[in-house]
Order: sequence, then structure tokens, then C-alpha cells
Amino acid sequence: MVRLITHNLLGCHVKNCNANNFPLEFKNAQVELVETEFNPDFLRGFLPKIEWKALVDTARQLGDTSLPNEQPEMVDDDFLKALHHVLLEIHVEEGAMVCPNCKHEYPISNGIPNMVRSFALSKGSTIGADGSEPAFGRA
Repeated sequence: MVRLITHNLLGCHVKNCNANNFPLEFKNAQVELVETEFNPDFLRGFLPKIEWKALVDTARQLGDTSLPNEQPEMVDDDFLKALHHVLLEIHVEEGAMVCPNCKHEYPISNGIPNMVRSFALSKGSTIGADGSEPAFGRA
């Protein structure tokens, strides 16, 4: 599943796409809410790693407005519960993530983003004339 905690760390991997490639935008996202155990210590430790504006913008894109525009200096339980919900309970099950720069699409199927295929192609893999890709592990 694509959770926003993971999404907040992903950027485009297309070769030469080095600017304005984060955050990836969701397209045709099908969201599922999955309740998870609340762990305030984990959230406090992870908070400094979050790209706040990207998280808030993405949550709003998916219909959640529970986070403030600016990251608060004082962290209380209400804020941590809202952060927990956005980071860990919003799951994107289907759709795509799109690079805002090059517009490359990374499909999401059954909650799994296909970043590997796109990454391999961007690094110079060859594609056959019929559009087929070489099998992994074969010479």
C-alpha cells in the first residue's frame, strides 16, 4: 500500500529529471482508510524527516484537511493523532503517481507502486521493437 509516509520520501527516477520532481502527484487515486496502532514516540521521531508542505498538499489532494498549513512548534496529542492518520492510515490502493516535471506516471496496483520498471527503463535498459522488456536475470 502507498501510505503518505512512504510517498513523502519518493521522487521521480526518470533519467535527467532532476528538478521539480517531488512530490509526485496522485492521479485517479482510490483511497482506503486502514486503522493502525497509534505510536506517538514514533511520530515525534519521524517528524523532522517530513517534507511538511508536500505532506499537507498531498493530503489535501486526497481530501484530508486535518493538518495545519505550517508545522506547529508545540506538538500535542491532537496534532500527533492527525499526523498519524495522514501518514499511516490513508492508503492509496489504485491509481498513479505523476512527476510534476516530466509527467512520467508510476502506476499503483493493489497498493503497490511500480517504481522498479520505471527506474530500470530510465537507466538505459533496452526495449525490444515489439515493446517487450528483457526478463530480469537473463543475459
